[in-house]
Amino acid sequence: MEAFIAAASDPLIWTSLITLTILEIVLGIDNLIFISVVSARLPMHQQARARRIGLSLALIFRIGLLASIVWIVGLTQPIFSVGDFDFSWRDAILFGGGLFLLAKGTMEIHATVEGEGDDHAAGGGRMAVTFAGVIGQVIVLDIVFSLDSIITAVGMTQNLPVMIIAVVIAMIIMMLASEPVSNFIQRHPTTKMLALSFLLLVGMALVADGLHFHLPREYLYFAIAFSMSVEVLNLLAAARRSRKHDAELDRLRGESSEAAQ
Repeated sequence: MEAFIAAASDPLIWTSLITLTILEIVLGIDNLIFISVVSARLPMHQQARARRIGLSLALIFRIGLLASIVWIVGLTQPIFSVGDFDFSWRDAILFGGGLFLLAKGTMEIHATVEGEGDDHAAGGGRMAVTFAGVIGQVIVLDIVFSLDSIITAVGMTQNLPVMIIAVVIAMIIMMLASEPVSNFIQRHPTTKMLALSFLLLVGMALVADGLHFHLPREYLYFAIAFSMSVEVLNLLAAARRSRKHDAELDRLRGESSEAAQ
């Protein structure tokens, strides 16, 4: 008990916790967008459940990865070298995950543009997915997205409980945000295209990381934040035009009824 009180009163512990929580939330943005996009392929009544189960299992796997810190850090050791280039299991996982995101994003863009998503919703899409398949994709991509954040966390603190608490808080926030984000993306097709484009950017960044060409994530987040800001302005402008149009129709209807009387 005294050890717990001493740890709780240590400002370094709280600083590490807050920093790691923010890091996990920021790095979870791409995961949240992927979950929103892939769960939209399911029937409406299964989407929320798939997101909850996928994130819950992803949390369990992420805590398991944190508990295997020594193994995770060992993934950075080279498995083969070509000249000055060292290729590790971490590089292989990031490279494979990036290729998967590039392929998935491209197929989803194709389905959206060609209208195959509508066919699927009606039960006849060529890109039909299963409930278990969606959850499996969420877990696998979460593991890929987790590697960098876990390795970064190890460099910031060696306190395992702090890392686990930060992950749990970030996952709770993601669970709360998943439904509003998913609903917003589904209501506005243009934002879905932006989200898919963001996944392509993340996939490219993962492939580059696997080949030791690090692209700062701040650039990617700035790009998507700027694009979303422009899209929000477009949506506000469209809503204002729609209100003006409705008001004009009401005025014309009123004039027509007055003339008829």
